[in-house]
Amino acid sequence: MKAHQERFDGDAQIIPLNVTQHDEEPQRNPVERKIASGLAFLRRRLAGDYDVDEFGFDPEFNRSVLLPVARALYERWFRVEIFGLDNVPAKGGALIVANHSGTLPIDGIMLSVAMHDHAQRDLRLLGADLVYQVPVLGHLSRKAGHTLACHSDAARLLDKGELVGVFPEGFKGVGKPYADRYKLQRFGRGGFVETALRADVPIIPCAIVGAEEIYPKIADLKPLARLLGVPYFPVTPTFPFFGPLGLVPLPSKWMIQFGEPIPMDEYDATAADDPMTLFNLTDHVRENVQQMLYDTLLRRGSAFF
Repeated sequence: MKAHQERFDGDAQIIPLNVTQHDEEPQRNPVERKIASGLAFLRRRLAGDYDVDEFGFDPEFNRSVLLPVARALYERWFRVEIFGLDNVPAKGGALIVANHSGTLPIDGIMLSVAMHDHAQRDLRLLGADLVYQVPVLGHLSRKAGHTLACHSDAARLLDKGELVGVFPEGFKGVGKPYADRYKLQRFGRGGFVETALRADVPIIPCAIVGAEEIYPKIADLKPLARLLGVPYFPVTPTFPFFGPLGLVPLPSKWMIQFGEPIPMDEYDATAADDPMTLFNLTDHVRENVQQMLYDTLLRRGSAFF
């Protein structure tokens, strides 16, 4: 009996059970992961399983659809570099005030990518009424988190602790001729300063270098602009002569510089109603941005290499 038991034990095979190996899902390659992620995104959109805030901001759509397209321009075409990022607060309300240029407002899109990818914050831009009168453009701007350049919208965003961006030059900046590149236009009437004072948030000066060269504006067809109801109709070395190809921006080298925050907490509650205070602060911010533009231009060197 003992011999039989020993013979039985010797012939027996022990087969280890690797439960973990069977329970783990097989590793997917990057293509499969992207397809699975895309299908999950479509399923959530069709089911309405996503959040939109009171301004129409759709974080998932912005992160999954809009930003990847803009990021390709940011990283591959314009090769954007940023400086002074530590001047942007990691949380809480703040107002980024930047120069505006480029014939088409691509600088706002690049600034949004910079904030999302490097500061891990969504930038809520304040745009002109015309942007929201164009059906598709207005809808996408809302989806990206942007809203009208009005005091009420800006105040609500800042009160919620959002990072808000504004271009005080407006169309005078973005549509100026190439001969006036990097020369700041008038900064409006100081409405952005009043907004910052009432919300008690710092102003972050910002200089964007590179946008002036993407569509060098050499002329303006004003009769056609009036006919279309737009501020200007640009003529560049490539548009409209090359048709749709002329809309491809030139691959200039971009740099974005953030200056030291200008605090508003040292002013009292009546400062927002004082025209002289608003004028002085507006002029101070404008001078800061202009000097930063000169410094960043020297740092960049060649516009394309």
